[in-house]
Amino acid sequence: MWARGASGRGEIGSTMRDTGLELAIKAAGGVASLARGIGIAQPSVSAWSRIPAERVLAVEALTQVNRFVLRPDLYGPSEDQVTSKPEIDEIDRLRAAEYGLLSLLLGKAPDAETLRRVATLKGDGSDLGMAHIELAAAAAATDDRAVSKEFFDLFIGLGRGELLPYASYYLTGFLHERPLARVREDLRALGIERAGASREPEDHAAILLEVMAGLARDDFEAEFAEQARFFERHLKPWAARMFADLEMSPSARFYRAVGRTGRVFMELESEAFTLSE
Repeated sequence: MWARGASGRGEIGSTMRDTGLELAIKAAGGVASLARGIGIAQPSVSAWSRIPAERVLAVEALTQVNRFVLRPDLYGPSEDQVTSKPEIDEIDRLRAAEYGLLSLLLGKAPDAETLRRVATLKGDGSDLGMAHIELAAAAAATDDRAVSKEFFDLFIGLGRGELLPYASYYLTGFLHERPLARVREDLRALGIERAGASREPEDHAAILLEVMAGLARDDFEAEFAEQARFFERHLKPWAARMFADLEMSPSARFYRAVGRTGRVFMELESEAFTLSE
């Protein structure tokens, strides 16, 4: 998980819970209920010291605890007046949701509740809309046990998975290379730090997509040019190719549809950022 704190930095691994998180847990009926309600693993919530910026709106929707209470450092009143972030543009909201969905599905095998939600996706006649229809059908046609095994075979394996979804590997053929260092440099420049128990290298596709979701939602108060730069440096050179590999993988069934959705979305984002220059 990634967050920007009041000082511009997120926190890692603290076990002390702030007031907003305690209220959210109480309103949700416990840590397990909160985790289940927002579609993440219980240990992730247990590791929080406060609600990560990218999870605030989901927690607010689930618990009905106002975002100003959940994270006053991000949304709360100043000394003189109550201020809040401007409403996010509808297109950016949809982009953030797409990035968030792909990050969730690449970060871990979806549980039954996540599959149920994915199965409700709607689509239209566009390439992305048709990919959503395919993804919804794939989610409806499987179960969490089958997808868990598929995820293991694709991304973990006994020695290694079929695919290695890391920028370093796709760009250099090796892990922990210069692309990872560049990601870390840019995360530091944006004031974004790890919050939670995950120890995946920061150039993992799920992490990069999660950061882009936060940038699209303006969680990190970055200019649009910084968002475009992050995409151009860390996703455009390889992510569409990785999703295409997933789409064509003989081991993929549910994840074939994930691959198609990701490939189409990366191509759309690349075109949109190019046109905005």
